[in-house]
Amino acid sequence: MENYQNVYKMLKTTVDKYSNKPAFKWLLEFKWPVSINWEQFHDQVKKAAKSFIALGVQKGDKVSILSNTCYRWVLTDVAIMTSGGGTVGIYQSNLPKDCKYIINHSDSVLIFVEDEKQLEKLKEIKKDIPNIRKVILFKGNVKNLDWVISYDEFLNLGNDITEEELNKRIDSLFPEDIASIVYTSGTTGVPKGAVLTHDNMIFTTQSVLSSSDITSNDEVFLFLPLAHVFARTSVYTAILSGCMTIFNRSMETLTEDLKNAQPHWFISVPRIYEKIYSKVINDVEAKGGISLKIFKWAVGVGDEVTECKLNKKPIPFLNSIKYQIANALVFSKLQNALGGRVRFCISGAAPINSSISKFFHNAGILILEGIGMTENTSFSHVNRINNYRFGWVGIPGEGVEHKLADDGEVLIRGRNVMKEYYKMPEETAKTIDNDGWLYTGDIGEIDSENFLKITGRKKDIIITAGGKNVAPSAIEGVLSTSKYINQVCIVGDNYKYLTALVTLEPDNIKQYAEQNGIKFENIDDLIENKAIINLIESEIMQKNKEFASFETIKKIKIVPNFSIENGFLTPTLKLKKNLIIKQYQNKIEEMYK
Repeated sequence: MENYQNVYKMLKTTVDKYSNKPAFKWLLEFKWPVSINWEQFHDQVKKAAKSFIALGVQKGDKVSILSNTCYRWVLTDVAIMTSGGGTVGIYQSNLPKDCKYIINHSDSVLIFVEDEKQLEKLKEIKKDIPNIRKVILFKGNVKNLDWVISYDEFLNLGNDITEEELNKRIDSLFPEDIASIVYTSGTTGVPKGAVLTHDNMIFTTQSVLSSSDITSNDEVFLFLPLAHVFARTSVYTAILSGCMTIFNRSMETLTEDLKNAQPHWFISVPRIYEKIYSKVINDVEAKGGISLKIFKWAVGVGDEVTECKLNKKPIPFLNSIKYQIANALVFSKLQNALGGRVRFCISGAAPINSSISKFFHNAGILILEGIGMTENTSFSHVNRINNYRFGWVGIPGEGVEHKLADDGEVLIRGRNVMKEYYKMPEETAKTIDNDGWLYTGDIGEIDSENFLKITGRKKDIIITAGGKNVAPSAIEGVLSTSKYINQVCIVGDNYKYLTALVTLEPDNIKQYAEQNGIKFENIDDLIENKAIINLIESEIMQKNKEFASFETIKKIKIVPNFSIENGFLTPTLKLKKNLIIKQYQNKIEEMYK
């Protein structure tokens, strides 16, 4: 690995090598005409970094960004690190009170916001964030607010800062210096700020690149929030490799943008793959007849080919011919929906059900599951393009060590591990021991080939009244493959058996209701409907066949969807189980009467 002094030096290597090659691309006026090459990006980074110096940002100062994923997010992030500051990403979905906590706890001195909608949050908390000197808008301009300036105004603030002054700042940055504070999503309490250094970013980027099949000619599609370090690691990997990043417009246009972008690879959380899978199954079952028969035949052919590939055996000639037909009739449609050029996808941030990974593989789309957490710069393991398994998170990246504690907890050590939790020394000491091992909170197993499998989260382990230990995440993943089920929260700690709070998949359940003459005005009308309850119970009973008796779900209650807005979902789409269980305690007690 190269020992770059700081993130800027890593960028400069790519700029020198690929100066005129496209670096970033995004949508403008309903086309894909806007792109920028590495030399232009480099010039803009330096211009923005000079503006930070002009605004008085000192080495170690923090700057927050409150915005959806976009080009200016990346530009600003790299410029912050180049000027010696530390980037603090805030999820665009955060409420004003959450923004206030992160801004103040991180000691941020500036904040960038996407637009006037995000600016409204700051207006609400302006008196409570006294350290903020300026607010900079990515989009638009606001008059009569002297504490707010446009992005163009910001870029011109550094016109009088010399190259010599900027270079002096860059040369003062070393691997151990802060590059970012990334706040955890806070499933069980207040968010903790993981301090990531330049070396964390540089090392992790190189480890990812050495574990992947990414080339300088690739184009990667990005839609995950950049407040999540998973997305930023993808960006830094693209920067080091020299490949081009294409930005999504919004989650509402995801399907259209993905198809138009035609990427070679992309990263995602499992929920996106689950929704695609659910839509495909629902659509083909709705057609029925010969279409459904052809689909089932194609999936069967895909199963045979997948088994050959997993076992590293040659595909028999007849199977190869059948697969070509299956691909032409069925699988090519899914491939084209993802742009038609995808070589692989990466899934992370939460476990993905192995049956979904296998389904995509049958269709010629390889999902490489990996694992990481905020505290290790979002990367420790990933399956390789020529060495993968479903249901496992792969082998460690280059330079990353792993082992299991006596209780099965997964421990990670390497230069990807954070420096500390910001202003939380006690939490840091609980998480990283004196030998540098990071306690991940995951329970897992490591086999003879160094593959890691995650079997549950330590804090989520359910111990039933009968003394059985149950890891709920895997069971929840299986139950969620039902096209009628959206989310599952399993309950059972200190109870005799397992139960579950279940939410409905809106589109599919509405279609079912319409086809079966069930009257409703909105999805909430279906929650207490006896026919819908019977449907979900039958789906659960079917899925129960995959589990040991003590893992089966005995009773369910259907509840409204868990969301970020109602406080039951983190910005990374993880369930806040303690809050959910507290909210629905009465319904839970009913299931144990």
